[in-house]
Amino acid sequence: MSHWQELEHRYFMPTVERTPVTLVRGQGVRVWDDAGREYLDFVGGWAVDSLGHCHPVVAQAVIEQVQTLIHTSNQFYTIPQIRLAELLVKNSCLDKVFFGNSGTEANEGAVKLARRYGKRYLDGAYEVVTAYASFHGRTLAMVAASGQAKFQEPYIPLPVGFINVEYNNVEAIKAATTSQTCAVMLEPLQGEGGVNVPSKGYLAAVRDWCEQAGILFILDEIQTGLGRTGTLFAYEQYGVEPDIMTLAKGLASGLPIGTLLAKDRASVFTPGEHGSTFGGNPVACAAGYATLKFIIENDIAGNARRVGEHLLSGLGKLKEKFSFITDVRGRGLLAAMEFSSEIAQSVVTACLDRGLLVNKLKPNALRFMPPLVVSSREVDEAIGILDKALSSVSS
Repeated sequence: MSHWQELEHRYFMPTVERTPVTLVRGQGVRVWDDAGREYLDFVGGWAVDSLGHCHPVVAQAVIEQVQTLIHTSNQFYTIPQIRLAELLVKNSCLDKVFFGNSGTEANEGAVKLARRYGKRYLDGAYEVVTAYASFHGRTLAMVAASGQAKFQEPYIPLPVGFINVEYNNVEAIKAATTSQTCAVMLEPLQGEGGVNVPSKGYLAAVRDWCEQAGILFILDEIQTGLGRTGTLFAYEQYGVEPDIMTLAKGLASGLPIGTLLAKDRASVFTPGEHGSTFGGNPVACAAGYATLKFIIENDIAGNARRVGEHLLSGLGKLKEKFSFITDVRGRGLLAAMEFSSEIAQSVVTACLDRGLLVNKLKPNALRFMPPLVVSSREVDEAIGILDKALSSVSS
């Protein structure tokens, strides 16, 4: 254990199982540790480093903004916030924007907005239907929203108002909808829950049901948005439009930001009903504007689609080679590999030893979330390392 890791054990709350490496520098799709060793990064800050590490357009935007205006509070107008909001609205199906600091905060805001809508238009309806295996954040309310018992059990009793049902089953949503339901909240693809890809007509059927029932349709695109799945937003691939959408992770390519977007009819907050001290911070918004502008102007979503297909093809070939790989799934540059036994940590360690960072999604599954600027050549390099790592684990 290194000096820095010893200090962490002394001072930090043990809330994360760390991979035993201390990263000190990053450039593009590569990072270096405190001993100078280089790694190919297919974790990407948990799908945050959309343009890779220290991309020049992001770094320059942050440098210029931090030398100009760091923070004011939302008592005042600031230009970076307005520029980013305009860019988001002009490139999505939504009309209004609110900025927070994280995906959890964005989802909290989405639920508050849906409840406000329910109070105003649905006789006080307040319940939100969500899916099993979903993940919407770490606050008490978002733990209740996330349909995973392992996150919920330590904190019972949980806030009321969330009904968890089977994912990819529109009939389960219909059965859970009552006069107290104000919204359905789903991830287009479930990220943390397993990179679970829905059947072709699922989201459209849910959208139709929400319209029929007169309730709001919320899409949590925190992990799937901003080009990750091969289009700017995943909803574009399913022929649906949400009433409310949340973004975070990759929006500022490393700086903390969360975003709540809504169509005009669902944008029912009035002054004082929601807020955030740091939300819309000029530095984060400057980074977000630079990131989103680069993603749009350079067809980064197209790169994610093309290189993502190459990644899934490479993972598929490994599945053919190793009988203990039971599934490979994903879309764009969000992919998972599942095993027949709980060997994920051993594979993570074997990859680390060979210079590749990957994410243990579950005891029997890995997740791959490289920067959206990754090349096919870098994917081939990662597949080669993974091949050797899998061979070492199976031998």
